[in-house]
Amino acid sequence: MSLAASDTSKVADGRTTSELGAVLPLTAEVRDNHLFVGGVDMVNLAKEQGTVLYVMDEADIRTRMETYREAFRSRYENSDVLYASKAFLNKEILRIAADEHLCLDVSGGGELACAQAVGFPADRIFVHGNNKTPQELREAIAAGVGRIVVDSRIELARVSEIAGELGVEQPIFMRITPGVEIDTHEYIRTGCEDSKFGFTMLNDFAFKCIKDALEAPHVKLVGLHCHIGSQAFALKPFREAAHIMVELMDRVRSEYGYTLTELDLGGGLGVAYTADQHPASIDEFANMTTEAVKDACAEFNMPLPRLLVEPGRSIVANAGITLYTVGILKTLPNIRKYVAIDGGMSDNIRTALYGADYEATIANKANEQRTEIVTLCGKHCESGDVVAVDVSLQRADIGDIVAVFSTGAYCHSMSSNYNGQPRPAIVFVKDGEARVVTRRETYADLFECDI
Repeated sequence: MSLAASDTSKVADGRTTSELGAVLPLTAEVRDNHLFVGGVDMVNLAKEQGTVLYVMDEADIRTRMETYREAFRSRYENSDVLYASKAFLNKEILRIAADEHLCLDVSGGGELACAQAVGFPADRIFVHGNNKTPQELREAIAAGVGRIVVDSRIELARVSEIAGELGVEQPIFMRITPGVEIDTHEYIRTGCEDSKFGFTMLNDFAFKCIKDALEAPHVKLVGLHCHIGSQAFALKPFREAAHIMVELMDRVRSEYGYTLTELDLGGGLGVAYTADQHPASIDEFANMTTEAVKDACAEFNMPLPRLLVEPGRSIVANAGITLYTVGILKTLPNIRKYVAIDGGMSDNIRTALYGADYEATIANKANEQRTEIVTLCGKHCESGDVVAVDVSLQRADIGDIVAVFSTGAYCHSMSSNYNGQPRPAIVFVKDGEARVVTRRETYADLFECDI
């Protein structure tokens, strides 16, 4: 990634931290010019634990999980919410998901192993992935996972064979590509026809493969799955996808004489990364999704299936912030002002990968107005190593603590050790207390696997 020319006419927004709207964690507040989250002073926390530091607002996470669960159950009794663990994964978030009575979406053997390590109920685990290895499939089936979401005919044969070897019948979903486009970055648009995921509906391919699944031994096809993409603000595509999927279920019933009893509509609800973004609420998403399924089932005279959704980003993104320390200030006249922080693309690849936008504040100047336009750049040996480009920020000084908001999703999950950077610690905050739930990596960790 190379930076586009800075917009030198851009003016700082003059906002204080409290005016940043939906990007703020639920419990964020300003006291004595310091940013507090979960009743904990972020400046003091940064000094105690060091930076870079991921901080998660536990009350925010639990509130969103509960809101999702109740928003769906109150409108559609036979429903379940799966936490999409790829968004943010460690043992503590899985313990919380289990405690909040959510199911779990895992992609790959490592995510499954983490779930097993905390004793997450296997029958509430759903396994995803477009190229699950035979070993991963064997591990999942042996663990007794609730559903495997089959992504191809090759995988269907593998699941059938392994389940037969283990002497079990494995419940499965088939992932369908419904051909629905959403307005999001091309890298996270997954429901269109040109996708590596799922069974395409072109040329009736998916419908024919459903018959293969019904005839395959040692598997039981219980439902269909689709996921149209991530970070979607418009809700209409979800309604369109629900209609397409129910129509397909009706056709299976009519032509194959088999009634599918479950429907998983995936995740994808967008979140606010900037103060001016206003995504749909969880309640609005739940209302639209449940009504869409009910309407489609009424149209096709189908019994209401068990309904599942798989939120990840919309549960954890805004609950998380990342703390950095300012190390270098560099002004290029009429070009750009750089504020160099002690992390970068190793702890947040999204800006380099997607051109993501973020809001930031100086945690020790939280009640002051953001009066400058700066680029928060990282410490890595890449010109594209930036966390936020041309953003409003208070006047920065060396040693200031910068807080970047809405980093709870995909930052830790996609982090790396580039340039030998140890991955940050993760701290959960709640009711004035902070607890380290993932320790900071050490230099020794970097070469622990070397022989």
